Amino acid sequence: MKRGDLVTVALPGDYGKPRPAVVVQSDHLPQADSVMVCLSTSTRRGLPLYRLAVEPTAANGLRQPTEIMADRVMPARRDKVGPVIGRLSDADLLVLNRMLAFALGLADPVPGTVS
Repeated sequence: MKRGDLVTVALPGDYGKPRPAVVVQSDHLPQADSVMVCLSTSTRRGLPLYRLAVEPTAANGLRQPTEIMADRVMPARRDKVGPVIGRLSDADLLVLNRMLAFALGLADPVPGTVS
């Protein structure tokens, strides 16, 4: 399982139904008990700042048009993550990286450092 892979997860709570998710955790943390994923939804909301629209392809393994939700980054226990079903394209992963930086505030200036 590597960053950019699509897997199936079922997380407890509000987002518990089985769904595809994209692994977004660094490949340099293979010993961690959990892995960070971005959940997906088949409900298209058209939010281009933090929802990546992805069409199904043989390479990504999706079965229907999907939005990857950069605003829904969750940890999943590795033993609860399903097998890899596909992989995001390099272009989609680059866009998702930018969306994550926006959604997580990593692109925001540090308070007090900008006047």
